[in-house]
Amino acid sequence: MAKRTFSTFETFLIFLLVMMTGVTVALLSLLFITSGTIENNKDSGFLTTQSPPATQGSSTPQGSTLTQGPADTQGPTATQASPTPSTPEPTLFQNFSGYHIGVGRADCTGQVADINLTNTFTLLYPSCFIFVSSFLKVLNRLQSKYGSLYRRDNVILSGTHTHSGPAGYFQYTTFVLASEGFSNRTFEYMVNGIMKSIEIAHTNMKPGKIFINKGNVDGAQINRSPTSYLWNPLSERARYSSNTDKEMLLLKMVDLNGDDLGLISWFAIHPVSMNNSNHLVNSDNMGYASYLFEQEKNKGYLPGQGPYVAAFASSNLGDVSPNTLGPSCINTGESCDNANSTCPIGGPSMCIAMGPGQDMFNSTQIIGRIIYEKAKELYASASQEVTGPLASAHQWVNMTDVTVWLNSTHTGKTCKPALGYSFAAGTIDGFGSLNFTQGTTVGDPFWDSLRDQILGKPSEEIKECQKPKPILLHTGELSKPNPWHPDIVDVQIITLGFLAIAAVPGEFTTMSGRRFREAIQEEFATYGMPNMTVVVSGLCNVYTHYITTYEEYQAQRYEAASTIYGPHTLSAYIQLFKVLAKAIATGTVANLSTGPEPPFFKQLINTLIPNIVDRAPTGKHFGDVLQPANPTYRMGEVVEVVFVGANPKNSAEILTHQTFLTVEKYEATSATWQIVHNDASWETRFYWHKGLLGYSNTTIQWHIPDSAQPGIYRIRYFGHSRKQDLLKAAVIVSFESTSSTFEVVTAL
Repeated sequence: MAKRTFSTFETFLIFLLVMMTGVTVALLSLLFITSGTIENNKDSGFLTTQSPPATQGSSTPQGSTLTQGPADTQGPTATQASPTPSTPEPTLFQNFSGYHIGVGRADCTGQVADINLTNTFTLLYPSCFIFVSSFLKVLNRLQSKYGSLYRRDNVILSGTHTHSGPAGYFQYTTFVLASEGFSNRTFEYMVNGIMKSIEIAHTNMKPGKIFINKGNVDGAQINRSPTSYLWNPLSERARYSSNTDKEMLLLKMVDLNGDDLGLISWFAIHPVSMNNSNHLVNSDNMGYASYLFEQEKNKGYLPGQGPYVAAFASSNLGDVSPNTLGPSCINTGESCDNANSTCPIGGPSMCIAMGPGQDMFNSTQIIGRIIYEKAKELYASASQEVTGPLASAHQWVNMTDVTVWLNSTHTGKTCKPALGYSFAAGTIDGFGSLNFTQGTTVGDPFWDSLRDQILGKPSEEIKECQKPKPILLHTGELSKPNPWHPDIVDVQIITLGFLAIAAVPGEFTTMSGRRFREAIQEEFATYGMPNMTVVVSGLCNVYTHYITTYEEYQAQRYEAASTIYGPHTLSAYIQLFKVLAKAIATGTVANLSTGPEPPFFKQLINTLIPNIVDRAPTGKHFGDVLQPANPTYRMGEVVEVVFVGANPKNSAEILTHQTFLTVEKYEATSATWQIVHNDASWETRFYWHKGLLGYSNTTIQWHIPDSAQPGIYRIRYFGHSRKQDLLKAAVIVSFESTSSTFEVVTAL
């Protein structure tokens, strides 16, 4: 398939999943955590399970969840080597006064072709972005299935974040345009995956314990906007030893016998080890950490299967990069770590940050393994138990009209959304394609004139409010065919004993996260809950781009240009979340207003890429082998088989679809083929090569690991073709194919 260069406007908005994010979707691990002591609305977690109360204050199970997934991905006819756990209906442990915990996962990858990013590296089993349209749809389905058990106030959908997932499932026009239209396939697949993971966790709920641990992760991150960070007061910066937050916070979950159930960790790092030249759907460095942890805990299971769920969630990662070698000019080798991230020769497009590995795949593994190793260490030594009641508070707020008290006499105000010039510049992790420059504080007559002619002029009000941001897109004043950015966003806090999880709808920078945590912690202490541990859980429920400090906003690098509600955005969020913290601490959550419910749009721009009938060459059938495997391979080599293909997006319409491929080993003792890898495996890659008039090829690769056992193997391909007879509706037809056998040996 021909390579394609995406603009920043596109690549920035390609996510996954979201699995979740698949938060690490592939949905972030579904935890049902239940408190047996309930009072003053302290009765809910992320997802709360609750039996009908017998008497006031009686012990009833409640739960909390972050969703994560991949799907079961075994082939339909080969024997899977791993066991299949039973999932009995949960017992309501009325006499247990602790937490109830349930974990689950499901695939929410969705459409992987005819959409931004078109091949499969790994399924989004560790993460998927969940935005407001998905959030509202999930809430509706939860209500239909469970009644009032799961509600907006006790459900958090959070994403681990990846820039390498299928787009097309968000409802606001900015993202729909960047995705080349709305993909109902991906949207429905994501919602169904989330629901499936919740149902699994609900079924598997059992009494258990939660332990917390913290520790610094070294060698995995740098600040990608260090000059912006320096705009923060010196006295504030002097309190910290680094311009990134290195601390990982981890929750370990076990049953009452001490058997492992799952984990959630929060750490500030952008999953952009896979850069914007990548065309493979994958879950990046945080997903790889999840992959390693789950493979260790789920021995004998394929990736995305097994009872243990490991979620690696986002925190205040807004200005944090995993490309630890830093930015340099790729044409000269000199550093470009300057305020504009630009090179003397070639400008900003030459300024790129590189990871520690030989290529982006290797860098993803290195950074992911660093994160995994620290999580493994913290998990093994976690001994401080989390105890105490659960509580939750949630509001919808209009972020375009928040009056912020800057001090006792002066106020500021949030703005209608707008994106600045430096948004189009991209970052050192992925530059823009139109030669915009970070740090731009003055507009350009050419781009301003072009914008005015196509979209109309931004009002003086929004220009004044957003200063010093030069407005490239005044999205808050654009409403056709639907609003371009959200006005109504979620603010939410969940507390488990002394732990407060603040679900924020965007990407806080390092210093923004520090100020936010400190302010929320102080508010809890003021109202009788001292020594609370506050964690920023990013990318929750709805997406609102970035949140910088007021000082960083003045520098107008990428993160500031993407702080869509203006210079007082952080202060507004702090003010709003303090209201939630006070309500929880004083037991007055019931007195909080719900706020204005966000819209759910039914008329969206459909995908711009039409559905066409798949065709096989004359004399061939779908799945026929065009390039066979070699007879023999060694460890470290790559098996590559080419098949007559069909559009992979067809498979997203089949909810029972499990995997695009399997690698299978022949077991002579049982005369059966055992699946050893699927499309969620790190070692496999699935490429779809689109031709003309519905013709296409599929290439499947297996990068043979050193751990592979010598023996006889084969590769299988599972696909779906679109067929349409004259005057009849199109139908989706499944097919499968098998390569010739080949032998893996230790040496030739």
